[in-house]
Amino acid sequence: MGSAEDRVVAVIMVGGPTKGTRFRPLSFNLPKPLFPLAGQPMVHHPISACKRIPNLVQIYLIGFYEEREFALYVSSISNELKIAVRYLREDKPHGSAGGIYNFRDLIMEDNPSHIFLLNFDVCCSFPLPEMLDAHRRYGGMGTILVIKVSAESANQFGELVADTITNELLHYTEKPETFVSDRINCGVYIFTPEIFTAIQGVSTQRKDRANLRRVSSFEALQSATRSFPADFVRLDQDILSPLAGKKQLYTYETMDFWEQIKTPGMSLRCSGLYLAQFRYHSPHLLATGDGTKNATIIGDVYIHPSAKVHPTAKIGPNVSISANARIGAGARLISCIILDDVAIAENAVVLHAIVGWKSSIGRWSRVQADGQYNAKLGVTILGTVLDSAAIFFFSRYYTVQVLSHAIMNPGEAVAVEDEVVVTNSIVLPNKTLNVSVQDEIIL
Repeated sequence: MGSAEDRVVAVIMVGGPTKGTRFRPLSFNLPKPLFPLAGQPMVHHPISACKRIPNLVQIYLIGFYEEREFALYVSSISNELKIAVRYLREDKPHGSAGGIYNFRDLIMEDNPSHIFLLNFDVCCSFPLPEMLDAHRRYGGMGTILVIKVSAESANQFGELVADTITNELLHYTEKPETFVSDRINCGVYIFTPEIFTAIQGVSTQRKDRANLRRVSSFEALQSATRSFPADFVRLDQDILSPLAGKKQLYTYETMDFWEQIKTPGMSLRCSGLYLAQFRYHSPHLLATGDGTKNATIIGDVYIHPSAKVHPTAKIGPNVSISANARIGAGARLISCIILDDVAIAENAVVLHAIVGWKSSIGRWSRVQADGQYNAKLGVTILGTVLDSAAIFFFSRYYTVQVLSHAIMNPGEAVAVEDEVVVTNSIVLPNKTLNVSVQDEIIL
């Protein structure tokens, strides 16, 4: 246990079921933070990275999900990492900064000198100890992890300008309409407890403006005065932008990989990035095999201990196989996520695909996509839960082919029969495909 001067806590924002709609249909079956990447829940990767922070005393997960949805995982990961992990449920949305302020008393229970704040749906190497060292050198209130991206993609994120010598944050703007900088915010921060004073200041200003509008009809008509509730505070627009250039915030640039996990396609790409990271800090999680006693393994592959893989199968690169999966003789798997209880028959091929729980793929069949991770149908997806909300989502945003009844029961699967080819498609549960399909969303 570190002294009061150097204790650290970490907060990971996990969102809720009303967020992350671009991750559907995968998030219909379980909370997005628990979807497996490289054989581990998505939120497991930032949690494991936090474990490497010196003098870490507590990890908090903050979100809108029901407590029961995280109870088993929180208990399991606490025991595994030997560090206290606690889920805190927001009663209503408070914003990315308001969320931590809402739980400030709990976060400050251990009297930490520093607070890490991470978004769960970013994928990177999480250089947290290095960030902490840099933050202490800078001496400011906060440090932001940043990365250089292409000028064409920068406006999808928060763009920033920093002093090239001191690394002080000079300017910050969220998703600007015109180009500002090719450095962007990675969604990973470290703050001193003074962050709570800054958030409280925003709330106080909101209350003052609200009182002003009550007595001024002219103010009430001005769009510039319309604002969020006093307790809804955004980290980017309400904290980072106003404090830029005031010697309060600094940047730490990573030269490693970084991605944002917003779509199913990006989950497949990020699973591969995490598998590559296993080489350095968890090599025991990677499968090996040369096709004699075990399957031929190419590149980075995770296989759950309970999965059964035939020695004549060829697996990899970028493949994650979950519990109780069965992979038949001669099967070829490349760049895919195979979820629990999937059965893949002999000589089947799976390429750039996510195969959902309890699905089956027949002999000599192919489930494939072109691997454009950001495209709507760049990855083929088989077998996820469909409910009335899912039907509304797909019918509104996509042209779909409805093959059977609309309301599905959780956990049931897709069956691809022998010699069927499924290409660039999303197939929801309780379907048996006996003909080939391409560029389809099948309800």
